[in-house]
Amino acid sequence: MTRGVEEPETSVSITLRPAPYPGTRRRVRALAMAAYAGALTAWSELLGIPNDTVQVFLWLWLGTIAWNIEARPSYHLNFLKDWWLPVVGLVIYFYSRGLTDELGLPVHTMMPIHADSWLADGEIPTARLQEAWCGTPCLKDSEPRWYDLLFTTVYATHFLTGLTIAAVLWVRQRAEWIKWMRRYLVINFGALAIYIAYPMAPPWMASEEGWLDADVTRITARGWHDIGLGRVDLILQGVGNPVAAMPSLHAGITFLIALYGIQRLRSRWRWLLALYPLAMSTALVYNAEHYVIDILAGGVLAAVVLVGCQRWENSRDRAVTPRSSATTG
Repeated sequence: MTRGVEEPETSVSITLRPAPYPGTRRRVRALAMAAYAGALTAWSELLGIPNDTVQVFLWLWLGTIAWNIEARPSYHLNFLKDWWLPVVGLVIYFYSRGLTDELGLPVHTMMPIHADSWLADGEIPTARLQEAWCGTPCLKDSEPRWYDLLFTTVYATHFLTGLTIAAVLWVRQRAEWIKWMRRYLVINFGALAIYIAYPMAPPWMASEEGWLDADVTRITARGWHDIGLGRVDLILQGVGNPVAAMPSLHAGITFLIALYGIQRLRSRWRWLLALYPLAMSTALVYNAEHYVIDILAGGVLAAVVLVGCQRWENSRDRAVTPRSSATTG
């Protein structure tokens, strides 16, 4: 087999296009990646960190071009050929999510309040964290602490991490890229189905509408106030759905990443991946984006997606293997 050309999995129906081995020299790669990093930094400073599907996709494509800058054009065009369908699916998810609150279904408010009050012995965790870490009253424009910067940064990684992992796998191992994209798409559309069936208000909205006894404030973006880092966030410009809170996809994807990494990697350090969903969950509760019950539901959804996809792939492997053996014999 030619170096750098990977054989497709027999259990995958998608035909993977063989890519020419890039063979980019280290010095050339370093210069190209430095130019890429400079361009991405300038873009983030002027227009905000890319956080919608199309922007992230384009910047990841440019990243793969920079990494293998000396590869033939056909290698770089393979990225578009392989990625266009998953990206279209994610764009459909992104905009469909913003329409789910217009279907006329009642918005649930009290269930998560009762659940979190029971879990935290009478007081919802968001109110407890904001009182301890933000102060009374907790305001969007109050002076941020160092951990506000940390939590805002962790929150923002949601828009980048899953697809960045996909880009790395696309460059290194296409079969694993398909497996990851399958899980990533399923968890997104699984969450969308629940949003449609069970619209639910997050803590900040419940507080604004008077359902919560305690006052909690949405302070997600406060951590970047002092460093002047802006974000062009389509979610905050009307595309997103404020009642798509159950389950927390922010938490669900971090659980999916951690569980997938722990399952696939062999290093003893892989268990540190568990810190990612822990940090994201803390950020979501503290910033009044989600209740604890939303986060637990996101974790359960991630586990169901991971196990379900693995079993489906295993069943495909068992179905293909006898046919392959019969053909060989």
